[in-house]
Amino acid sequence: MPSTSAGAPFSPGQFAKSDIDRVAEAQQREIFANLKLLTDKLYRRNPRELRKSGVSSRAEGVARIFDGNHGWRFNELRGVRDAQAIQLAFRDDYQGDRVLAYAAGLASMIQTAFNDKTEFFVLDDLDAQRLYNAARNVEIAVWKLSTNRSAQGQLFLLSNEGTGPVRNLSYEREFGKIIGSLDVLSKIAADKSNRTVVKVVQSLATAVFLPLP
Repeated sequence: MPSTSAGAPFSPGQFAKSDIDRVAEAQQREIFANLKLLTDKLYRRNPRELRKSGVSSRAEGVARIFDGNHGWRFNELRGVRDAQAIQLAFRDDYQGDRVLAYAAGLASMIQTAFNDKTEFFVLDDLDAQRLYNAARNVEIAVWKLSTNRSAQGQLFLLSNEGTGPVRNLSYEREFGKIIGSLDVLSKIAADKSNRTVVKVVQSLATAVFLPLP
């Protein structure tokens, strides 16, 4: 009879658990691949922000955010992460790299929703409400990206192209994939733990970032 590595009797349910864990890890990898792509696109549209970080290329700027062992805390972001870092990107008095603040804030917030883990062995470790709230927070961050303006009336960060015969909405598509992945994982986690997710309805114009309990 097959057994676990610890020598305990094998349970057929472990197949389903390992399958779900692999789904969670695959979705997480996909989310961060989308975030890296979005960050590269933001640096391409906002080269002045890249120069603020003192790096020589977009690839270096993206790698600095996603590949370093920094716990998502950067000196330029005053030591904050998650929603607080996102909000820095839309403050008039912030003089640092706004793409860094926005991307690192999003990435760290999503990582918080994953309990700061990159490997999963028991799906119950994932909190359905955290994942749901993170998805709603991404929606708020997208709205801020496309609408928040400085005191001079200029967008803090350029994203979608609104001119020309065809609008470029590639940013929304990538964000939509991230939101969809978080919502799918939230539903899976809720079904597995038999818990109910509290749905929150907010107007984006007045929405505040939800806590990740």
